[in-house]
Amino acid sequence: MTDVSERPEEWASKGIDITKPSIARAYDVVLNGKDNFEADRAFVREIVKVVPEIYDVAKYNREILGRGVRFLAEQGIRQFLDLGSGLPTVENTHQVAQRVAPDANVVYVDNDPIVLAHGRALLAENERTAVVTADLRDPKAVMSDPEVTRLIDFGRPTAIMLVGILHHLHDDEDPQGIVEAYMSAVPSGSYLFVTHFCASSQAARDAEKQYLAILGTGRFRTVEEITAYFDGLDLLEPGVVPLPLWRPDGPVPPEGELTVGQRLMYGGIARKP
Repeated sequence: MTDVSERPEEWASKGIDITKPSIARAYDVVLNGKDNFEADRAFVREIVKVVPEIYDVAKYNREILGRGVRFLAEQGIRQFLDLGSGLPTVENTHQVAQRVAPDANVVYVDNDPIVLAHGRALLAENERTAVVTADLRDPKAVMSDPEVTRLIDFGRPTAIMLVGILHHLHDDEDPQGIVEAYMSAVPSGSYLFVTHFCASSQAARDAEKQYLAILGTGRFRTVEEITAYFDGLDLLEPGVVPLPLWRPDGPVPPEGELTVGQRLMYGGIARKP
């Protein structure tokens, strides 16, 4: 766990409020990370009451990130814009991509300053990877950031990654328009990679209430709403499905036998024609 011996005001001087849970740090909790605070752990304890499998859900999301990035690198993608990336952990986007293609460039974007603090140390010796503090809800600012433009040439095919983040945008923040802004900036042959909380059960809808009440974000959308993010793109097989069912590396149960946790998030990848 992060050393919380520092006083809250000392963290505040770094732009970090440790008294309220953050998206990035709560995700770090369920990934069994160490860069989180009591407010984040308390939030997760409340979610566990509704979805006991929430730690498994984080694992499923991390696993599909690995499978998806590996697939994209195998398709020849050499530029990855990982939006709302969260804190560095095991098997990050750059590690997966550069294992397949050492010349792959990766930019992580997150609006939580703790991500930059930890990410810079991790990536200090990797010239093909950068961490940027920016808000994905402002695509123009993100795509004009000097660190982004240093590594991402928007004239070449790019993977736009919104893995586990669009559900933290409220409907009035126009997540559909945000997706379209990024995809309109990249050429044919680019890809969109999305995973998202899904209103797939009563437990999921109960979890949504907890997310909104405590964290202030967490919109569990329907499969149809999630699929709409890929409008105008060529959605790859098997489509928008529960995370364990997207091109699994091993055997998985049929969809009808999946648990609440296995159906809590859906995801997919599409190619821009």
